[in-house]
Amino acid sequence: MKFTAEQIATILEGEVDGNPKIEVSKLSKIEEGEMGSLTFLSNPKYTSYIYSTNASITIVDKNFIPDEKLNTTLIRVENAYKAFSKLLEYYNMVKLNKTGFEEPVYRSKNSKLGKDIYLGAFSYIGDGVTIGDNVKIFPGVYIGDNAVIGNNVIVFAGAKIYSETKIGDNCVIHSSVVLGADGFGFAPSENGEYNKVPQTGNVIIEDYVDIGAGTTIDRATLGSTIIKKGVKLDNQIQIAHNVEIGENTVIAAQTGIAGSTKIGKNCMIGGQVGIAGHLIIGNNVKIQAQSGIGRNVKDNETLQGSPALNYGDYNKSYVHFKNFPKIIDRINNIEKKNGNE
Repeated sequence: MKFTAEQIATILEGEVDGNPKIEVSKLSKIEEGEMGSLTFLSNPKYTSYIYSTNASITIVDKNFIPDEKLNTTLIRVENAYKAFSKLLEYYNMVKLNKTGFEEPVYRSKNSKLGKDIYLGAFSYIGDGVTIGDNVKIFPGVYIGDNAVIGNNVIVFAGAKIYSETKIGDNCVIHSSVVLGADGFGFAPSENGEYNKVPQTGNVIIEDYVDIGAGTTIDRATLGSTIIKKGVKLDNQIQIAHNVEIGENTVIAAQTGIAGSTKIGKNCMIGGQVGIAGHLIIGNNVKIQAQSGIGRNVKDNETLQGSPALNYGDYNKSYVHFKNFPKIIDRINNIEKKNGNE
C-alpha cells in the first residue's frame, strides 16, 4: 500500500515542502530511513539524522529550519510527534480493515452479528452471542455462549472469551487474552482436600479498554469482575475474581491483583506489582514497579517497596539500608570502645 506526500499531508493537515508526488510504502526510524519509507523528527537529539536519512518523507514541526540541504521531502505540521502517532493510528485502521467470513468458522444459528463484521478462520461463535458493528474477530478466537461484544472491537488471534462476558465499544483484546475463566476459589475440607467453589459470575469490560497479550481476567464468584472505561492493561497481567478497576487506570506487565480488591480511577501501577485481596486502592494512586501492597491505600498516594511504603519514606529508608553494613560497623566499634572503658 503506497501513499504520496500529498495524501499524507491531507490526512495530517500539514504542508508539503518538496516533492508532493513522492511515494512511501513503509515506516522507519529517522536514523535507519531508506527510500520509500516515511519517518519523523520531533526530538532535537535526532536532528543530525535528517541530513543523512534516506527516508523519502519526513514529518517535522512547522518551525523547523534546516541548516543544510535535505534529500527528503518534508511534511510540516504543528506537532510532529502527535502527527506521526495519528498517522500510525490511521495506518493500523487501514491495515485491520477486514470484512467477511473466512472458512472454516463456526457460528451458532442463534447468534446475532452486526454490520461489517470480520470473522477469521477457525473462530468460534457460541449460542446466544451478540456482536456489534465493525467488529474484527481474528483467526482462532473463541467466544462462549451469551457473550456480548459492542461496536468497533478488535479481538486478535487466539483470544478466549468465556460465556456471559460483556465487552463494550472500541475495545482492543490482544492475542492469548483469557476473559472469564474461573476465579481461584477452593474451600478446604476436613480431610485436607480442597473443594471447588463454583464461579457463577461474569466479566464486564467497559468502553475504550485495551487488554495486552496473555492477560487473564477471572469471572466473579458472584456478580461481576469489572474493568471500567478507558483502562489500559499491559501484557501478562492476572486479575482475579470480583476485582474492580476504575476508569483510566493503567497497569504494566506481570502485575497480579488478588480477589475482590477495588482499584480507583486514574491510577498508575508499575510492572510486577503484587496487590493482596479484599483491599481498597484509592484514586490517582501511583505504585512503583515490584511493590507489594498489603493494605488499603488512600487517594493520591505514591508507594514503593515490599511491603510498600510512602515513596518519599522508602527513598529515605533506602539510603540508610545501603549504608547498613557501615552503620553496624560503627555500632560495633562504639560497643568495643565502651567495653574497653
